[in-house]
Order: sequence, then C-alpha cells, then structure tokens
Amino acid sequence: MIILVINCGSSSIKYQLLDMKSDDVYEVVAKGIAENIGLEAANLQYTPKGGHKIVRQVHIPDHKAGMRMVLEAIVDPETGVLKSFNDIEAIGHRIVQGADFFSGSVIVDEDVKEKIRICCDFAPLHNAAHLLGIEACSEVLPSVPQVVVFDTAFHQTMPEYAYMYALPYRYYTKYHIRRYGAHGTSHKFVAHKAAGLYGVDINDSKIITCHIGNGSSVTAIVNGKVVDTSMGLTPLEGMIMGTRCGSMDPSIVTYIMKKEGLTPDQMENLMNKQSGFLGLSEKTSDAREMNELAIAGDHKAKLVYKKLSYDIIKLIGSYVAAMNGVDMIVFTGGIGEHNSRLRRRVCENFTYLGLDFDYEANVAWGVDTLLSTPQSKVKVAVVTTDEELAIARDTMHLVQEMDE
Repeated sequence: MIILVINCGSSSIKYQLLDMKSDDVYEVVAKGIAENIGLEAANLQYTPKGGHKIVRQVHIPDHKAGMRMVLEAIVDPETGVLKSFNDIEAIGHRIVQGADFFSGSVIVDEDVKEKIRICCDFAPLHNAAHLLGIEACSEVLPSVPQVVVFDTAFHQTMPEYAYMYALPYRYYTKYHIRRYGAHGTSHKFVAHKAAGLYGVDINDSKIITCHIGNGSSVTAIVNGKVVDTSMGLTPLEGMIMGTRCGSMDPSIVTYIMKKEGLTPDQMENLMNKQSGFLGLSEKTSDAREMNELAIAGDHKAKLVYKKLSYDIIKLIGSYVAAMNGVDMIVFTGGIGEHNSRLRRRVCENFTYLGLDFDYEANVAWGVDTLLSTPQSKVKVAVVTTDEELAIARDTMHLVQEMDE
C-alpha cells in the first residue's frame, strides 16, 4: 500500500511516502518538507529513494498550495517516484492533541475533524495546522482515505489519579482540563521496538521511555500501557525544553504578569517561545549549539544541560517509585539518540537499582544500542524513533479494515 504520511506545522508540511507491504516490510520511497509556508523564504525539499536532496526556493502561499507542490514533486516526470496521484492509496496524519475524544487512530470524517477543531484550544498552533493539512489533502486528493494518529492516544490508559489536576472538578467536566501528554506515537513505537530488540516481554514489563529533543517527555509504561507521562494539558508541562520552561510554581505566572504588565497571550508566549534552553542560556534553543557552548565552558550552557539531566533523573526516579521498579530505560529523540554525555549523566544516578552502565557502548550516535552490561539488573538502550512508520502502520491497518 502506497501511503503518504503528513506532519503539518503552522508553516510547514513534513512528509514521507512509504510503500507498505506489511508492518515490517516496507520502503521509504520519498521524503521531504515544505518550509516557511506563507513567508518570502519558503522552500520545498524533496529526496527520492536513491537520489539526491532537491531544494527549490518557491512561493508557497498556503497549505493547499504546499500540498499540491509536494504531490507534484512526487510525480515529477524526471525525479518523481510515482506515475500519478492515483497511485497514492491512503494518507496518514500526525495530530498532536486528541484530548479524551480518541484512544486510538481513526479514519477521518466530519465528526473527527470537528473534535480535532475543539482540541485546538490545547494545541492551537499544532491542531489548526493539522486541520489545514487534512483539508488540503481533501481538496487535492478527494477520493483517498485519510487517517489521523494522535500523540495523546497512547496516554489514554493513565489512571484518573495520574491525569487529574487538583482544581475544582467542574473545570474538568466543563473544559476537559486534565493531563493528556504528548509524543505518544514515539513512546509507543520505541517501547515496543526496544522490548523486541533486547528480550523484554512488553506484556510483562516496566519500561521508562525518554523522548528528549527540542520538545521532551518521559513516560512510564507497565505491561505495554501508560501509567504516567510528564507532559500535561499542553506540551508545556514537564522538563526544560528548547523554548519551553517546563513545570514551575503556578504563582510565577501571575507574579510576572503583574510585574511586567503582560496579557495572558504574552505570558503564554514567554513560557512557550522565550524560555527553556533559550531563556536560561540567553543564547540559543538549539541543543547542538548549546552542547558546543557547554564544552567551551559557557556557564549558562552548562547550567542548561545540568538542569535537563536533573529533570530527567527526577522524572525517572519518580516513575520507578510509581511502578515499584523498572526493567528498561529507553532514550530516543534528537538529543536522546545523539548526546552520550546526557545519557551517562542520567544513568549514573541509578546504580542503586543495580544498573551497570556500559560506557564503551555509550558512544552510540543515532543507532539502536544496548547501553547496559549483561550483569545489569536494569537494561538501558538508545533506540531510534520513527513516528512516520508508526503512522503508516496504523493507516495501513485502518484502510485495510475499511475495505474488508
């Protein structure tokens, strides 16, 4: 089945075209991104299988135009990989926020789109962009079935005491205010992948997955089901991130608003776009640049990495307590897969669990690797995530069921 996987941002369309024979037999036929949609510096990147990346500076006025350009690149007579649009059999979309409406992936219909629209309050930049992507695909490929895969769905097994906030209960019933988490597609993928790679029975296990990147979250998984995760109502809760502050005393919000005369929107922007790595370092939100600054001795950059490590240590420690043990800790995401110093700093704090860290194996850079020794009581691994493949798998299964 030829499946186009779409991940729409507020000004971008990231895409992969996959030929899915089965869950484990597939190939990525093409991939790329349309960036800076609606801006002067817009460009379209396209890489066909076995070919070189093609970058074109083009005017992309909106997501509909961007989607058409993506499809035209795929069927281009010289560099395309398909003969026509009709070869695309299904489209899968990543959706950040599905609230408690969705506990799994679903075929798109009008009711589904309306519920995604309601969830825009919890992820305004993400969900609004996802809807633009769905509508653009509907206009360009009206007869192709579309599937939506929710980042929040995997976390729907959290118990009530884990997802509820201690606010008046009426705010839950009236506004759906509770903890939803994020990165669920990635957490589910790497938990199952790591268990399969390193001899852990996913249905009889306690696994902690650490998705560490520009946005980061840690998840506790018992027997394949989530019992807690670090992000909350929105992706702002949890640890320090690229531009997000993570968890803090809520009174800081009203205090700064009063002192600085900020509106709610301005305060939200400060916490989501001006804080985290960027706010604390006062230099950059880019993890690679931060790492270079830290190595060069920059105090604030070193502080950022110490805080990031400390936040992850605290989250893992709390989840070990909540699960009454842990069988495996998994690192993934842009930072988790590529920063060996961070992994070492975190794991050295869990020797009391009988974790025996393999320092030689920890040189791993973006490849699946077991980071614990054979005698370790807790397994540690770095596992590469592949959200596009996870979305393609769900899309394939739902469309096949629809056709039966």
